[in-house]
Amino acid sequence: MGGRLTAGGVSLVLLAALLGCGATGAAPGAVGTIEDGFRIGVLLPDRRAERYEAHDRPAIARAIASLCPRCEVVYGNAGGDHAAQARQMAEMLAGGVRVFILGAVDPRAIAPTVAQAKLAGAKVVAYERLANGPIDAYAAGDRVQAGRELGRALLDAIRAGGDPRRGEVVLVTGPADDPGAAEVSRGVHEVLDGRIAIGREIAVWNPDRVAELVRTAIAGVGAERVIGVCAGYGGAADAVAAAMRAAGVRPGTPFTAEGADPAAIRRILEGGQTAAVHRPIAAEAEHAARLAVALGTGRTAHGTAYVANGTTASIPAVLVRPVVVTRADLADPAAGDAPPAGEEPAVPPLRPRRPAEPRPARRPPSPRAGRAGRPVAPRVSPSTPRAAARRASPPEPARPGTRAPTGAG
Repeated sequence: MGGRLTAGGVSLVLLAALLGCGATGAAPGAVGTIEDGFRIGVLLPDRRAERYEAHDRPAIARAIASLCPRCEVVYGNAGGDHAAQARQMAEMLAGGVRVFILGAVDPRAIAPTVAQAKLAGAKVVAYERLANGPIDAYAAGDRVQAGRELGRALLDAIRAGGDPRRGEVVLVTGPADDPGAAEVSRGVHEVLDGRIAIGREIAVWNPDRVAELVRTAIAGVGAERVIGVCAGYGGAADAVAAAMRAAGVRPGTPFTAEGADPAAIRRILEGGQTAAVHRPIAAEAEHAARLAVALGTGRTAHGTAYVANGTTASIPAVLVRPVVVTRADLADPAAGDAPPAGEEPAVPPLRPRRPAEPRPARRPPSPRAGRAGRPVAPRVSPSTPRAAARRASPPEPARPGTRAPTGAG
């Protein structure tokens, strides 16, 4: 009896010791702690698009510094080269980085490198584009909703001008085999199919080719019969707008496009564009940072939805709702309007009709893989951690709802 009591007492002591270690040290599966900090690799895809260097990079760095002041950001931009990005990730991994925020150049091709990272015990948060492979979490704008908003704004403008069957529309949706483009296209078609005639749909990324193909498509439909145009991915809007003018489309023809850059805002103010759909970078960056810090400290990543990337199912995701920008939404400085807090500089002061917030939580898909203070400036080179930090609070866990769609890259 006494022996059993002694063994039980020893067991309780050991359990208490283990719990005590967990309370003061890293949690099981953690890369590091908030108190000590750890390294986070941030990999962005491109330098040609202004947004990544001017907005995404500093927004992610600020969010990480706020959540984990002792954490160190290790940065790489692939310049649009998938092979360069794979090398950057492998080099960071070899250098001891075990948490990544990955904006993939090629979501499919990066899968082997993601798998290599996972084998080394790393955590990977996909950012903006849902990379294939064993991804731990995903933060991005809601592309399906962005497509719905593009389609709805186009349809409303066409109906305001008369019978929506009086002509045809031209869509520029990007390649069907790209997950992100497919998501936007799905949202656009949900709104337009059966309500309006789609004369041509162009599935190309390259802005130079898009301009030529849009002119050809308009010629095929007949410029006088084109009653609307939609550019469903960022970077194409300028080329599409120029092609519409060159092809002789009537000024004021409804035109919606993704991206609220200065050129888009200028077109909206001048009447050359009906609406832009903006996916708020600051919100996406903050959620990516929160997910990375949570995973790095051994906590569960909670999202507002679950997505699948074709190789991994039930990936927790935070999908930020897009903001629709029309002429009525643009702030009037003379009236004292101010931009929303945290809005990136490329977007002018807005009166958004809908707040930039995550979508309602959704139920995870089945286990089988589907298709498809003040911020402290982060260090960007190895150094000794310093200063104690606040513990970051994770996003709210997803609640049961409707099933989430497959994710977009």
